[in-house]
Amino acid sequence: MSQAARLEAGYLLRQLQRGESLSMPQSRPMPSIGSRCHELRINDSSGTWRVLYRINKDAIVILEVFAKKTGKTPKGVIATCRNRLKEYEDAGK
Repeated sequence: MSQAARLEAGYLLRQLQRGESLSMPQSRPMPSIGSRCHELRINDSSGTWRVLYRINKDAIVILEVFAKKTGKTPKGVIATCRNRLKEYEDAGK
């Protein structure tokens, strides 16, 4: 991920931390992962990047960052995010 793409991702994450709501083309819901889960869409000169996250009351939880190579999110990425989300929730109990 280039420096420009990292800056864009950081800027968008800061907006989320401030409670701002993002929509297309920057972000879209990902109900296949879980409630309040979304993906940031970062276009870069080297390709397209995704940051999968969940909005909690007190935090933005980053579940995965990956280079998008196909039109559909890979099943393995979705499974990884679900597992990480479960681990996060279990740790908070």
